[in-house]
Amino acid sequence: MIKKVHHIGIAVNNLKESVALFERLLGLKAHIEEAPCQRVTEAVFKLGEGVEIDLLEPMGPDSAVAKFLEKRGEGLHHIALEVDDIDADLNEMEGKGVQLIDKQGREGVAGKIGFLHPKSFNGVLVELVQPGKEGE
Repeated sequence: MIKKVHHIGIAVNNLKESVALFERLLGLKAHIEEAPCQRVTEAVFKLGEGVEIDLLEPMGPDSAVAKFLEKRGEGLHHIALEVDDIDADLNEMEGKGVQLIDKQGREGVAGKIGFLHPKSFNGVLVELVQPGKEGE
């Protein structure tokens, strides 16, 4: 079951420059984290009641984000929706005819994640997120 928007992912070419810009414009400090499992470095800005803006810089040319930047340039990469049970929700989406990128949840910075193909959502990449429990 979809609970809320968890975060908005924005692909950037230069994380250092983008963090400086977003920190100045938002008046917030970013938390930087590497996500080798996704081949990105993320800058996370926490907004209000648990919604985040995540800036994504590829770790190398083989990263999906690098390919996105090459094809589309900087900008909106994905919208992440928080769910209670990643595997059940991926299965439910597939049952509704949604094309899955991930058939089951996998580890990500935000917890367990699974991506839904943009072809199923009018060109928007959607990520489902089952946040990890505090202390995990």
